[in-house]
Amino acid sequence: MKIILMGYMGSGKSTLGKALANAKNIPFIDLDDYIAERENSSIPHIFKTKGEIYFRKKEAEYLQELLQNPNDFVLALGGGSPCFGNNISIIKTADATSIYLKYQPKNLALRLIKEKTHRPMITDINDDELEDFIRKHLFERNPFYMQADCLITMDNLSEDESLRLLLDKLANEPII
Repeated sequence: MKIILMGYMGSGKSTLGKALANAKNIPFIDLDDYIAERENSSIPHIFKTKGEIYFRKKEAEYLQELLQNPNDFVLALGGGSPCFGNNISIIKTADATSIYLKYQPKNLALRLIKEKTHRPMITDINDDELEDFIRKHLFERNPFYMQADCLITMDNLSEDESLRLLLDKLANEPII
């Protein structure tokens, strides 16, 4: 079983992905970490030295590579991964279950304010403008996120509740 977690930054893809992988006793892979390792460079450095177009091409290449691997794993995508190139098609045609971890913009903003220093995309955005920034991004990205096989509304759930809900959904959903 391959499980793909998608959603906006701060939606818990990595945290929940690690917990899910542990519960399923399968490896966890963060796509950005995988890209950085394969490229022997950090994501910010790739963007700075080679540009976003290069990064997005490599992102699609490594996504395809991972999803063609016969082994089971939980894969956390970058927030924008499903939205570029033909990545959503790669995800939809893979032998995997994709899950959208959905939050309301207000709750994402509250979560991300605490992490701004570690999130280059939002570091320079004023706290009072962050929710509108997220709302705009979600408007653009939701058509891609909504193509996931399964949606889990994460608002007001603890990490343990999120994991239980995700495990329950996976147990009850037909796995592709």
